[in-house]
Amino acid sequence: MTVWDLPLRLFHWLLVLCVAGALLTINLGASWIDCHGRFGLAVVGLIAFRLAWGVLGSTHSRFASFFPTPAAIGRYCRGQWQGLGHNPLGALSVYALLGLFAFQAVSGLFASDEIAFSGPLTRAVSSSTVSTLSSWHRQTELWLYLLVGLHILAIIAYRLRGKRLVGPMIHGKVEVDNAAPAPRGGGVLAFVVAVLIALAVVWLANGGWIPTPPPAPAPAW
Repeated sequence: MTVWDLPLRLFHWLLVLCVAGALLTINLGASWIDCHGRFGLAVVGLIAFRLAWGVLGSTHSRFASFFPTPAAIGRYCRGQWQGLGHNPLGALSVYALLGLFAFQAVSGLFASDEIAFSGPLTRAVSSSTVSTLSSWHRQTELWLYLLVGLHILAIIAYRLRGKRLVGPMIHGKVEVDNAAPAPRGGGVLAFVVAVLIALAVVWLANGGWIPTPPPAPAPAW
């Protein structure tokens, strides 16, 4: 059965590429900082798409279908949980990663290194806010490495137990033992709406709507 729809799978792998690109370029020196900013802007758009698709997408793409309630987590830990899509612990990982990626990408819009780079929205806030968000953006980078590392370790652990997680996120299919109902929802119209929402968010995040400040007056000699 196809559990993961195509838009969700595309989102997943594009997010992997953009996050990897952002982490790589931030460590390559100041000459790559503009590329780092572009990757961050792409992450903003992808997260916006995922939030929209979490409402408009097919059954197992919707956040409501895998919200990790304490009861569901308890059943999973006791080996009593049954279902398709993300299990409760996997859902916690999804929410944590999306939240951290969103925070990193959005805070980067307001960040500045005071030398070679200023985020596209730094003109919309005060200098003290820029300083605070720049500090948070740098400090939370370690958490991003930790969560991504835990995510990869979980994939390896599941693989050692005979459960494949990477393959289904490529082809979307999962073997089921019973006649589970097919996923519903999504579709072309929902995809178009989600893409338009993402494009609108990217336009807002790019700061094109912020008026350009007038040039400083020439000194009177």
